[in-house]
Amino acid sequence: MIRNGHHAMNQQGKETGANPGAAACSPEKRRRTIRVWCDGCYDMVHYGHSNQLRQAKAMGDYLIVGVHTDAEISKHKGPPVFTQAERYKMVRAIKWVDEIVEGAPYVTTLETLDKYNCDFCVHGDDITLTVDGKDTYEEVKRSGRYRECKRTQGVSTTDLVGRMLLMTRAHHSNIGSSDYQQHTDNFGKGPQGHSPWTGVSQFLQTSRKIIQFASGKEPQPGDTIIYVAGAFDLFHIGHVDFLEAVHKQSDKPYIIVGLHFDQEVNRYKGKNYPIMNIHERTLSVLACRYVSEVVIGAPYAVTQDLLDHFKVDLVCCGRTEVFPDKDGSDPYAEPKKRHIFRTVDSGNSLTTDNIVQRIIKNRLQFEARNQKKEAKEMAVIQAMKRREEERMKERTQTIL
Repeated sequence: MIRNGHHAMNQQGKETGANPGAAACSPEKRRRTIRVWCDGCYDMVHYGHSNQLRQAKAMGDYLIVGVHTDAEISKHKGPPVFTQAERYKMVRAIKWVDEIVEGAPYVTTLETLDKYNCDFCVHGDDITLTVDGKDTYEEVKRSGRYRECKRTQGVSTTDLVGRMLLMTRAHHSNIGSSDYQQHTDNFGKGPQGHSPWTGVSQFLQTSRKIIQFASGKEPQPGDTIIYVAGAFDLFHIGHVDFLEAVHKQSDKPYIIVGLHFDQEVNRYKGKNYPIMNIHERTLSVLACRYVSEVVIGAPYAVTQDLLDHFKVDLVCCGRTEVFPDKDGSDPYAEPKKRHIFRTVDSGNSLTTDNIVQRIIKNRLQFEARNQKKEAKEMAVIQAMKRREEERMKERTQTIL
């Protein structure tokens, strides 16, 4: 059971050590608000994106996120999986984001930072390149208005796309299998690839990471405790719209999300589901601003014990298909008997299956996109190595 902040993130939720200057100064002593800029495609938003934004928010007070258009992404990288409207809404739903800028330029300039009164921009410790192979942050780096945060190991859009196409259940535990190896060769690093920024690696959950994502708010007097449950696999805009609709069911909602274990999800979904394992799904859901608490490994049936333990006032379910429990019974029988069950229509019928179908339909495009991306990155890496070798040679000659 992991408690999450269902309103604005408090100061205690800030990560210490991200920016010594900012962390050492209390909000009362600061003379002004530190405004931070992030930008990106934010396509197939996952907990790696959320972690970047969490780290960026910890470096200042107010976080503005610029999101690129479909046209800009197609020009520099290749076709996005989600539309710009979907991507805008996904980023807005991340609890560390204070404001988004729609249609932000692909290349980050001082003009953009000044336009939105931002002190500096933050990006991960990978590299983002234009269509002609130039660093998109070159100008702000030269001016000293660039900060770097740690890239989240074990997740990338490249990896998630590959998992969907693999159509086996090897992507959680059997990373050394021949099927998975073929996936890494096609979509990322693997033994035949070289770029450290376009690759596949295994995610390792830690208690520290969960604590960083969860801010531990207790339900307050007058809160309506609402319970929802499901897989929440590949946490997407359909989930966000549903949770937003649930959030509107009360003036003071406290939303608890029950996440089913991987084996349970595979029982009722089949195929290679879930695409994300339970640890990854936990972080994805915790990053959503509408969620107050997460139950890891919730029972499929909403039982009397569960309702009593969490003092649940309302149980909500979407209009998607509800699968019966192992014995064929209705998993929502108990809340229906108590008359605290409600079906919520979010107006969005997008499912994880729909996303997988989008990927399968455009498989060749995505393979070409990632190969092109890695080729550009390798060119930059080789250039960096050559410059470093030249510097070492100059130092050696100076010493001699």
